[in-house]
Amino acid sequence: MADFRSLEVFYWVATLSSFRRASEQVNTTQPAISQRIAALEHEYGTLFERRSRDVALTERGRVLLGFAERFLALQAEMGAALAGTGRTTGTLRLGVSETLVHLWLSRFIERMRAEHPGISVDITVDISPNMQAALVANELDLAFLVGPITLPSLTNHPLLSVPVAFVAAPGLVTEEEPLSLGCLLRHPLVTYPRNTSPYVELRDLVLRANLLPSQIHTSASLATIVRMGIERLGICVIPPAVVRDELASGTLRILSAEPTLSDLTFTATYANRLDSHFVADAARIAQAVARTWAEAR
Repeated sequence: MADFRSLEVFYWVATLSSFRRASEQVNTTQPAISQRIAALEHEYGTLFERRSRDVALTERGRVLLGFAERFLALQAEMGAALAGTGRTTGTLRLGVSETLVHLWLSRFIERMRAEHPGISVDITVDISPNMQAALVANELDLAFLVGPITLPSLTNHPLLSVPVAFVAAPGLVTEEEPLSLGCLLRHPLVTYPRNTSPYVELRDLVLRANLLPSQIHTSASLATIVRMGIERLGICVIPPAVVRDELASGTLRILSAEPTLSDLTFTATYANRLDSHFVADAARIAQAVARTWAEAR
């Protein structure tokens, strides 16, 4: 009968669709991975279809995966129950959109410290497409990103939605408001990178209107976008929530414009894996913090 280690190896090969990536995950060699899979297939039949770049589960493999997940989940539950103090330890590899860094990330860290004092949080600030790829590659445990991500291997929990608007320094725009898209395009625009939803929506608005595009500057750094707006280098296309202080002081203002922009909808997204049972609880904490922040606005 298969032992826990073989089931763990099988689980990671099935989840990552790769012998190489599974070997990195469980910290062993590819020949050792192959040997364990061969032993399982000798006992249960063919579990994987070998392809040029990856592997795919057979029908037998899908059946075994269900049992493997149950065995490994029970093992994790047993370990937590017998830990003595009950205190979970480990590291949460967290990816965060910079927008949320400016809103409530510090409150989330405080709640995590209070509820999971044994968990360290390793934070990566990045754009959502990069964080999605990192989740799939098992380089992140949890990400607060623009979602949901419709992949069967990922779980999404809704966090909040924030409006996006055209924001500029006073005096930069002299046209009468509300501004048409044509008036807006007389000025440079500054927004998120090209592979993000705000940029794509902005580009599509211009294409549908059959207008000549203005300069559209992009940056992965929200702080850079805001600074460019303050220095009158263009109109920012960002959530006003991240520049509350600048709006209150009059350094920036929200422009009244006819084209409406979609809200940014954020989710707490994580891969369906068994080795970090505190990840789902971290997503729950993020939901609570986001809800409290939204209610206080």
